[in-house]
Amino acid sequence: MEEGVSVKLMHLKQYHHSDVMAELADATGILCGSPTHNNGILPLMADFLTYMKGLRPEGRIGAAFGSYGWSGECVNVIADWLKSAKVDVIEPGAKAKNVPDHAKLAECKELGRQVGRAIVAKVEAGA
Repeated sequence: MEEGVSVKLMHLKQYHHSDVMAELADATGILCGSPTHNNGILPLMADFLTYMKGLRPEGRIGAAFGSYGWSGECVNVIADWLKSAKVDVIEPGAKAKNVPDHAKLAECKELGRQVGRAIVAKVEAGA
């Protein structure tokens, strides 16, 4: 939002994946997050990413974020899904061990700013 981009937060426990895709149809960017779960991501996020990939949201700007307790694969797993859907992924994503501290939250905010700047640049370029 600090970069002038409107944002809509959609928690997958509250929104069906088709509702999220309806929003994504008009969006220039998408950020996806999940904690690491069994060396992967949460089932709801995996379900959404599978659905999203099938609808080919090519050319969007994207990023991944997450948390972990032991292994921390979540950000790479999400980034790989986004890339396979032809989303232009801003890397590295943001991840925090357990509960993020102030420094990790600042890192997350900076990732959001990077995505916002990339979206503004894409819109201004008319792409």
